[in-house]
Amino acid sequence: MQCYTELAPPTAVSHALTLPFLSPKAINLVVAKNSLLQIFELKSTVTEVPSDSGANAENAAALLGAEATDVAIQRTEHTSKLVLIGEFPLAGTIISLARIKALDTRSKAEALLVAFRDAKLSLVEWDPETYNLHTISIHYYESPDLAGAPWSTELKDTYNFLTADPGSRCAALKFGTHNLAILPFRQRDMVDDDYDSDLEGPRDVKAVDVDGVNGERAHKTPYSSSFVLALTNLDPALSHPVHLAFLYEYREPTFGVLAASRVTAPSLLSERKDILTYSVFTLDLEQKASTTLLTVQGLPYDISKVIPLPLPIGGVLLLGANEIIHVDQAGKTNGVAINEFAKACTSFALVDQSDLALRLEGCVVEFLSPETGDVLIVLGDSRIFTLTFTLDGRTVSGITLQPVDAEHGGNVLAARPSCTTNLGRGKIFIGSEDGESVLLGWTSKSGQLGRRRSQPDLAADNEDLDLDLDEDEEADDLDDDLYGDTTSTVKKITAVAAEPTAPGTYTFRVHDTLPSIAPIRDVFLPPPANENYPGTSRPPAHPPSADIVLSTGRGSAGGITILNRELIPTELAQTTLNSPRGLWTVHARKQAPKGVVAEIGQDTEGNLASDADYDQYLVVCKTRINGNEDTIVYEVNGNDLNETKKGDFERDEASTIDVGVLAGGTRVVQIGRSEIRTFDSELILDQIIPMEDEESGAELRIINASFADPYLLVLRDDSSVKLFKASSTAEVEEVESSGLSTGRWLSASLFKSSSFSETFAFLLSPEGGLHVFTMSNLNDPCYVAEGLGFLPPLLSADYTARRSTARAAIAEILAADLGDSTSKHPHLIVRTSTDDLTIYKAFHYPARTPSDPWTKNLRWVKMSQPHLPKYTEELAMEAEDAGKNSTLIALDNVNGYSTVFQRGTSPCFIMKEASSAPRIIDLNSKAVKGLTRFHTSACQRGFAYLDSDDTLRISQLPALTHYGHLGWAVRKIPMGTEIYNFTYHPRGIYVMGTGQMEEFTLPEDTYHYEWAKEDIAFKPHVERGILKVIDAETWSLIENIVLDPQEVVLCMKTLNLEISETTHERRPMIAVGTAIVRGEDLATKGNIRIFEVIMVVPEPGRPETNRKLRLIVKDEVKGAVSAISELGTQGFLIMAQGQKCMVRGLKEDGTLLPVAFMDMQCYVTVLKSLPGTGMLLMGDAFKGIWFTGYTEEPYKMMLFGRSRTRMEVLAAEFLPFEKQLHVIVADADNNLQVLQFDPENPKSMGGLRLLHRSTFHTGHFPVSMHLLRSSLEMPSTSDFIGGLDPMQIDDGPPQVLHQILHTTQSGTLALITPLSESSYRRLSGLATFLANTLDSACGLNPRAYRAVENEMGGGGGTRGIVDGNLLLRWGELGEQRRREGIGKVGGEDWVFNGEREVLIGRGIFGRRM
Repeated sequence: MQCYTELAPPTAVSHALTLPFLSPKAINLVVAKNSLLQIFELKSTVTEVPSDSGANAENAAALLGAEATDVAIQRTEHTSKLVLIGEFPLAGTIISLARIKALDTRSKAEALLVAFRDAKLSLVEWDPETYNLHTISIHYYESPDLAGAPWSTELKDTYNFLTADPGSRCAALKFGTHNLAILPFRQRDMVDDDYDSDLEGPRDVKAVDVDGVNGERAHKTPYSSSFVLALTNLDPALSHPVHLAFLYEYREPTFGVLAASRVTAPSLLSERKDILTYSVFTLDLEQKASTTLLTVQGLPYDISKVIPLPLPIGGVLLLGANEIIHVDQAGKTNGVAINEFAKACTSFALVDQSDLALRLEGCVVEFLSPETGDVLIVLGDSRIFTLTFTLDGRTVSGITLQPVDAEHGGNVLAARPSCTTNLGRGKIFIGSEDGESVLLGWTSKSGQLGRRRSQPDLAADNEDLDLDLDEDEEADDLDDDLYGDTTSTVKKITAVAAEPTAPGTYTFRVHDTLPSIAPIRDVFLPPPANENYPGTSRPPAHPPSADIVLSTGRGSAGGITILNRELIPTELAQTTLNSPRGLWTVHARKQAPKGVVAEIGQDTEGNLASDADYDQYLVVCKTRINGNEDTIVYEVNGNDLNETKKGDFERDEASTIDVGVLAGGTRVVQIGRSEIRTFDSELILDQIIPMEDEESGAELRIINASFADPYLLVLRDDSSVKLFKASSTAEVEEVESSGLSTGRWLSASLFKSSSFSETFAFLLSPEGGLHVFTMSNLNDPCYVAEGLGFLPPLLSADYTARRSTARAAIAEILAADLGDSTSKHPHLIVRTSTDDLTIYKAFHYPARTPSDPWTKNLRWVKMSQPHLPKYTEELAMEAEDAGKNSTLIALDNVNGYSTVFQRGTSPCFIMKEASSAPRIIDLNSKAVKGLTRFHTSACQRGFAYLDSDDTLRISQLPALTHYGHLGWAVRKIPMGTEIYNFTYHPRGIYVMGTGQMEEFTLPEDTYHYEWAKEDIAFKPHVERGILKVIDAETWSLIENIVLDPQEVVLCMKTLNLEISETTHERRPMIAVGTAIVRGEDLATKGNIRIFEVIMVVPEPGRPETNRKLRLIVKDEVKGAVSAISELGTQGFLIMAQGQKCMVRGLKEDGTLLPVAFMDMQCYVTVLKSLPGTGMLLMGDAFKGIWFTGYTEEPYKMMLFGRSRTRMEVLAAEFLPFEKQLHVIVADADNNLQVLQFDPENPKSMGGLRLLHRSTFHTGHFPVSMHLLRSSLEMPSTSDFIGGLDPMQIDDGPPQVLHQILHTTQSGTLALITPLSESSYRRLSGLATFLANTLDSACGLNPRAYRAVENEMGGGGGTRGIVDGNLLLRWGELGEQRRREGIGKVGGEDWVFNGEREVLIGRGIFGRRM
């Protein structure tokens, strides 16, 4: 009984699509990341480009708001950024996306058709009313009746994809071997093409609404009945289809199919050369019939893709590994050979461009320009090429492939592309599964295309007249080409030059990136700061300040990624204060001199100084021993604080609640317990405003204050509020507000957004209602949402709850902008009495006009947030203040972020980037008493905070770090090469296994006389391994060790080995396993290398080079060394060499002595030992898992148990729990197999057979598993009042809880947690409740997604793995649904919260203080 919980979502972009999704004129980007669907819009910003912009093209979003000083600005550019609209986790693996012009969508825009791995189609639309996806329909094609012969390939092993007709008349899903599911879509009721646009609306209504029962209107679906046909029914020769796609320019749905009658293979090239056939079929959707239009035979065997082209070119591109062929509508072909192997593999007529020496495997193709019809090609090595066409009238007479040189941005990409989509306006999105995805901008020289520029185009370009001239029209033209009639395109064709586009016409640059940690290659888990490095008696010299260190990316996109669950600020200074209670910085401005006409606070001289924006004062409120409070003012100079007595600021016996500025910064306001004092910029007293009851005259206490210049809102202890405003003379005066003063409020705050000028007051009523007042009308609220107390998923002014619906105990609300310097958006943060945070995002339905007030049609959608507050015994504030004072602090610019901080026992930031959702990141600190912004010359855009140890810490956000995409603090260090394996040594170095590509030439071999000397220039490349030694602090290269030719690194670990047989001394050594692969004709060999880290004299000026690797052992063995592990208690290692697993010990003479072995079968992928025992897991790539034991007296290995023989083991790990031993195996089908060693069970045959307990589908290709120890324990049923755990037999000490960290190629991080019987029943019941209650995007079934067919059960009934991803969506429910769910399974909220704390890994990650 286990629970699978994803800690980080997938980041590898597999598919992307552009369509108007949110509104008819919107340009939206839909991105698929395996099982995550994201929707973006573009926002144009003006960026300053320095002269060295090429070297700094990739900057973290956190630095976008940082001030650039002393930089020579060259020019400004219009840059587009991706802004996230919404993200939706799906219970399925996406394999294709398509845009559909469906009738009568809710957004009046296009619909999205999503295809999934298990032959499902979901048609979804955007619902502007709920700000969510709405599923129109879902279609299943996985029926067993559609299966072919018993020996046919299974559905999961076939190439399945979706293609849609450009006219949205139908879509086709190819699944299985040769099945084609056709889904027709209803069209508008038009007699001919030249219909009147004025009649489009009425005809649409008539087409959709028909008479139903009893004369009522019945809604017609936007699609017709789908049907499945076999491609062999179209043509018996299509028995082996390769690819197909719908074509442009046809009045009926028409698609081109690339297929063969026999299987293609390079080994059969002499017999099956040029056997592919390209056929074009037109579909009659009503008769379900087809007609063959043309057939082109004799195509090269290596063509793999059909790419349709719109006008002005038309036809299709056939993309092969060695050639590109264009086929027009009449069947005329033009091809180009791009390497010398094209001549050898085909007799097809091709133009020779073999001097390019290109490889087209893994490339992506995108239509570039509707002017010339040019095509963009991004190769697998991320180089950029353009394909241009030579036209003879309207006929293509030739094609030319042209490289884009580095000066024009041909090398701006680093990662291998996976998908591409054209966003129009000179923007192309290139997704990648091997690194960061890129929003690429392209521009063209003005003289080449020669189009007439519109005046808006010229005005928008500013200085770059030759860069963005054609952007505004390209998107419209592209849509016209795709969906319009051909009259406009005929004119374009006549204007197109006959000659191909000249080289150097296009220039590319990166506009924005989507961060990614995919694919994860290797993992290092640093021990906690208070623990020694495993196997040593001392802590490491330079312990990494990270929770997880990953090697990520492929090729030149490779690098090291550092993950921290908590935000670890860069501490610039700290000091200890005496009993502080709160702190505030003051940024005061001098008022304009008399006689100078200026707005409030605008001193034309003093405020233009370089330090005008810096904070001048830091105010700290301290508590005396007798309980009284004093206020101390410090002058701020850089990071230095000097106490000052300047001015009339109330200090002695002064209790300060808050400090702020009004009147443009010219008035400093001190909020005391019972009065408000105002001062000028020199802290000279100006006003005293007492807090008294208007009727009785009794003194009232202030418990909260909120500033929004020129307004000040205070909340008093009798639940009344007062509003003040700074006048034009900088006098703070009370504002009469009958609507505010007559009510009673639990929480009050002011909100002024950067997106509008109006200031609003947000107030929380005792009944949990949200009341919003605008400063222009304080008598009546401009917006009321009484349902806020129910915490509904969608909050609106007309929300009404069911009778007796439970309300949440809301303690505080705060409206604030969240985002970065690119994009900010209003959000509402709600804090409950238990410090749970709920985040609402503002939107409007129906959409408001710019002249409408902001609160018109205002709605709030709840954001999914798995964060849990920390439960601790620390006291962050006085007991009388707890629950009354506001703990939420809005910060408008912290290193470019607009964020909200929560102080108290659970300190955290709410961080959001433009392309991410808001995430709550805990601060790596003890309880925080207070936090304020801190902006000085030495601490740019930082913050200062007080922890429970009375320590004042002046800090900044860490540089080059982003937070919102994963919910972790993520910093990536690019290495420019792929890191296959890496390990950390306690002497503060990382050793990384990388490689470099070298040309391969057949060697002279006496046994192979047929290997004649090759006469080719286009030689294959093989990898040669390199070991890089990197300093753990500076990340600088210390040493490079080049391995033998054709030798690659397979595994690497730091092992605590015994180096002396006499003294039995142990030392951490680095073991490296390699393989020498020389082709399939020669046997594979391997090497085991043992390195020691020694101290040497460093290079001048480089103190980090005082460490080197010294080779102790190099032993060549038969077979590849594919896995290494430490074993036993004597400091031995076990290594997989070929098909043997051998235990070896290091001798003093530098040799490895074998002491025991065990034979495997095929290829060993896993060697895992259980620390402190002799138990060992050995996984085979094809033949399952072995559970073995190792003894030292005598040296012997024995087999305890095995799994079934057919299992592809890619990763495996032990999972001990409650005196039971489970084995978790990740296989090649993206499944987790749960096995148990139970020799007492009769079905295990005395333990020889590992019992199969359950199977769980993750949807992500596995990489590694690591056993971790948690510092937390699962709450047991005995924690309930009167509860008793029926499974608890004895009252022994609690056992340590272990969890497994599971990493994947999609970039996900997941935890596998063992569960007790009581926890399993509770959590599985809640998961079932959530699956039935939550809306599932695209209409998918979460339980069916996780279930695996043909599961082999073991024992008396199997228990499946609980889907923890559903449990983390608990916060999406309203308060009533939560109580209903808890009531169904029994228990309390705090028990479920404690279980979720364990499931999200709080006992493993974070708190590294």
